[in-house]
Amino acid sequence: MKTSKALVFDIKRFAVHDGYGLRTTVFFKGCPLRCKWCQNPEGLSPQRQPIYFKNNCIHCQRCEQFSQEGQMIYEKNRPYFSKEYNGDFDNLIKYCPASAIRYDCEEYDIETLMEKIKEDQIFFRDDGGVTFSGGEPLMQGEFLYDILKACKEEGINTAIETTMYGSFDLIKKILPYLDLIYIDLKVFDEKRHEELTNVSSEMIKKHIQYILESEHKDKVIIRTPLIPTMSATDQNIKSIAYFLVHIYPEVKYELLNYNPLASAKYELVDLEYELDKQLKMFNQEEMNHFYQIVYQTGLKNLIKE
Repeated sequence: MKTSKALVFDIKRFAVHDGYGLRTTVFFKGCPLRCKWCQNPEGLSPQRQPIYFKNNCIHCQRCEQFSQEGQMIYEKNRPYFSKEYNGDFDNLIKYCPASAIRYDCEEYDIETLMEKIKEDQIFFRDDGGVTFSGGEPLMQGEFLYDILKACKEEGINTAIETTMYGSFDLIKKILPYLDLIYIDLKVFDEKRHEELTNVSSEMIKKHIQYILESEHKDKVIIRTPLIPTMSATDQNIKSIAYFLVHIYPEVKYELLNYNPLASAKYELVDLEYELDKQLKMFNQEEMNHFYQIVYQTGLKNLIKE
């Protein structure tokens, strides 16, 4: 086994929405995008960081007592951690008696993560397996390549959930080791995509085109998260569907209904949720409207809820 390591912020067992069958989903830390609706804000930073669980806190202020200079401040009856501090936060975690301060991720080497995955191998019948998600798994690319190879050596079905915003050489390298490839194409227009995610969609579209013109095209499911007033517009869905149908009309395409629950996570990582918390999921009539737009473009394999 190689000694490369990766930061993982969650491992979800018995997942049923991250691929076929029962799956173990591994969430890699770090993402180059900054989507205004991000569902996993704890996975954005590529660095290991402390997080504060206010419901555990007993306000003893031991964290302040044992903190080092520049590590944190205590105000409004809670600790705030410095994002500029270069050291670790082991001391704060050690001296918190209520486990109100914890790291947002764990470090794994290939061997240790494979042991975790293989614990569930008995449940991977009927196309189940492991899904690598994030964050953006491509940000920890060499580890991703190594763990995919290790999974295939064990006969484990593999999937990835990715934006395809990453190294083209890495993407070509991992494709043979993937059985299922979920790719998010959120917003077609490059300027609008950059406004909403902080990166252009140009690289993403180029990588999608490459894969859909390759021998791996039938492994792919393209997904668009439907964010009210942002990605969930008639023009955006029509543009994405036309783009796909002109490359490969048989590609599988899925529209993901808006999930308003992510806002609760933002307080944990001291970030502000930028969307209106009153926004709601689309009802069936509204979803059917979006489905009809896709069908009218000639795209054949629409995955419906």
